[in-house]
Amino acid sequence: MSNGMRVDLSALDEVIRKLWRLLDDMDKAGTTSKYSTEIPMDAFGQSCYFTEARDLHGAQGEMKAKIEQMIKKLHELIDDFSTKTSKVRDKYNDEEHEIKRSVGDNSGGPKKGQLA
Repeated sequence: MSNGMRVDLSALDEVIRKLWRLLDDMDKAGTTSKYSTEIPMDAFGQSCYFTEARDLHGAQGEMKAKIEQMIKKLHELIDDFSTKTSKVRDKYNDEEHEIKRSVGDNSGGPKKGQLA
């Protein structure tokens, strides 16, 4: 039953497109964080004799892993929201078609395939 409210399916389509673009951006960020942010140990000096070099390198590795996990969680959240938004859009679209079909069937006019 309709309560008289209308849903702008084109607005839902736009939300879905934006979420897909955001997912694409998150994929790029995930790839960058995973493969382009590693600092090699020798970047802290050729012989790494100063005391903090290993700690600094270890801290960078930990932070890199945390960033990768944050991006993964964000990706999952956006993907979930995108999927749910698509399902909602499909249900509204199906309901709209069903209402149009039922109104057309009860119009008193000839049914499809019947002559007047």
